[in-house]
Amino acid sequence: MSEIKLLPGSLEFLKQLKKNNNRDWFAKHKEKYIEELAQIEAFADALLFEMNKHDTLETPSGKKSLHRIYRDTRFSKDKTPYKTNWSGGFKRSEKKRRGGYYFHIESGNTFLAGGFWGPEPKDLKRIRDEFAHDASLIRKILKSKSIVSTFGGLSGEQVKTTPKGFSSDNSAIDLIRYKQFYFIHKFTDKEVLSDTFLKQANETFKKMRPFLDYMSEVLTTDLNGISTI
Repeated sequence: MSEIKLLPGSLEFLKQLKKNNNRDWFAKHKEKYIEELAQIEAFADALLFEMNKHDTLETPSGKKSLHRIYRDTRFSKDKTPYKTNWSGGFKRSEKKRRGGYYFHIESGNTFLAGGFWGPEPKDLKRIRDEFAHDASLIRKILKSKSIVSTFGGLSGEQVKTTPKGFSSDNSAIDLIRYKQFYFIHKFTDKEVLSDTFLKQANETFKKMRPFLDYMSEVLTTDLNGISTI
């Protein structure tokens, strides 16, 4: 595995930006930003390379995976112009592979996440139908040692009432109420700057695969298991 690691400057730049979140300061430190951005791009490239060994990703490069540091403030009360994190995402390739991966690097708030942040209405309905029909396999995945020890459990926003078309008496109503489905794992700054962070990040994403593969199967078949793609 690549020996690429993040250096303290990656987090220190973000700390300074948080204290000086204005265009004048950013302009004066643009060269430093470009320097740290290049390191983040190299890290994302290395992570993408490792992940493609166990998944097939559509994202072509680390650079293409990164989100812009510039905030869209047009419809926000918060008018600070810059994000105070490095972040990006990897998209899985082909119609049969659903879901995605996200990384967020920020001093005191670094985490990796993966799954389904905002399923389209028809996809959400299909997922809920599957849970209502038979939730045994998804429960087995969610209770697996690897998932519990790494992520604790399933994350995502839930509705408080019973979704339309489903029964509150269904044994899977706790799962049916989800409208987002993802896992999240947090890292300390010490872990982020360690020699093993790249390996840890890759392994964390790899542990999501049983869930992503299950959901991909659900979203590309009907309730009878017949392919819809």
